[in-house]
Amino acid sequence: MKKKMVSILLMLSMATAMMAGCGSGGEDSSGTNDDNNTQDSGADTTSTDQTDQTDQANQDGGEEDSSENADNSSSSGDKTVLKWAIWDEKTAPYWQAMVDGYCKDHPDVTIEMTDIGSADYMTVLATELSGSGSDFDIVTIKDVPGYATLVSKGVLEPLDDRIEKDGVDLGLYNGATDQVTVDGSLYELPFRSDFWLLFYNKDIFDNAGVDYPTNDMTMEQYDKLARSVAGEGFGADQVYGAHYHTWRSAVQLFGILDGEHSILDGNYDFTKPYYELIKKQEEDGVCRSYIDTNASQLHYSAAFSEGNTAMLNMGSWYVTTLIDSLKSGEYDASLCGNWGIAKYPHPEGVEAGTTLGTITALSIPTVSDQKDAAWDFIKYACSEEGAEVIASTGTFPAIMNDEVVEQIASLEGFPSDDASKEALKTSQIYLEAPYDKNISEINTILDTYHKDIMNGDTSIDEGISKMNEEVSAILKE
Repeated sequence: MKKKMVSILLMLSMATAMMAGCGSGGEDSSGTNDDNNTQDSGADTTSTDQTDQTDQANQDGGEEDSSENADNSSSSGDKTVLKWAIWDEKTAPYWQAMVDGYCKDHPDVTIEMTDIGSADYMTVLATELSGSGSDFDIVTIKDVPGYATLVSKGVLEPLDDRIEKDGVDLGLYNGATDQVTVDGSLYELPFRSDFWLLFYNKDIFDNAGVDYPTNDMTMEQYDKLARSVAGEGFGADQVYGAHYHTWRSAVQLFGILDGEHSILDGNYDFTKPYYELIKKQEEDGVCRSYIDTNASQLHYSAAFSEGNTAMLNMGSWYVTTLIDSLKSGEYDASLCGNWGIAKYPHPEGVEAGTTLGTITALSIPTVSDQKDAAWDFIKYACSEEGAEVIASTGTFPAIMNDEVVEQIASLEGFPSDDASKEALKTSQIYLEAPYDKNISEINTILDTYHKDIMNGDTSIDEGISKMNEEVSAILKE
């Protein structure tokens, strides 16, 4: 009965969905990009308490493939109609931009976007694809746990043969696709990616007479820098050298940047130095305490926009949020308008530009009878050409080549210094949550004991010991 109700709701949604075919207007997709689009819609899967995150090869002539499938079109005439499952169509302009960019060269294709909604997107999608009535040809994959569920259900088409045939260069994704490969097969291709940066308030550094963060800082250098600009005071007069949001990824995952560890290890002793560093910063007043941040429900954007936070480690989605909020007057430019970004701090011996990231990807359902046409669109959306289209909306694509970096850096309101532009170039991205069939359970365990450690309910050693014990048990199943 529940599955039937979900299918009915989806049918109603499709009936009212905006037809996004070639030449159609993007009237409903003109909203500005912000952190409610991908990262805040669940692309960051390292923490189940991230409820405020709703939301991170060239096309080579697919008209022949599209025409081969035209007989299966749900519309009249020679048009090929592809049905695409998405979320937040009205607030994320990149959806329509991708459709328009593709259809410009494929007038024989119409793409219908069905907005399932962001809140329970992956749950609804899994229910729909598990039934017999789905008619989606392309589905958007929001997060790795959801991807793992769909792969386990056998409802996604493996893309390996198509990738090899068309010569798609997976190296363009900075290692991301390797981390979502399942038993040697890839079932999704990323079109969006968000990665972690260090945002900083230039005025605080100027007032303290301290040099800005650089694009190559070890954790020790980062800690020293945070301490050098922190200042005692009351209320808004207190200056914090750093700020960490309550997500586990903001603290624990410094430990995976060496490439030798991941959250799938089953042993988390490698996270101890980072818990110790940040708990010591809390004790010394260098950063706000986890307890206070959590109790006051202080959003990271509020912490930075108050003008008394020197450095904030946060995802690239915050770039456009910061620009838009300053432009609209929501943020006081006198407090945080003079800002910059630097590459993520890293452990000693790790290459500068190594960082954490998340991806948003596209897949083909096994039930689609237009797989060739669907692949042709996916190949475009996930290509360098598609990346430039996505970047034109102020959104970070999965491929960050020089042209894309130039587009992002040329956004009105982006910092004008060369160092901030250089910060957009990554050398290696490690996914916060790589693929594992048990990734949801692993995340839950790690989140639980992260909170206990940060709240002071358990010691760092005891919390890590519990992580080791419970995750190891799951991995042995």
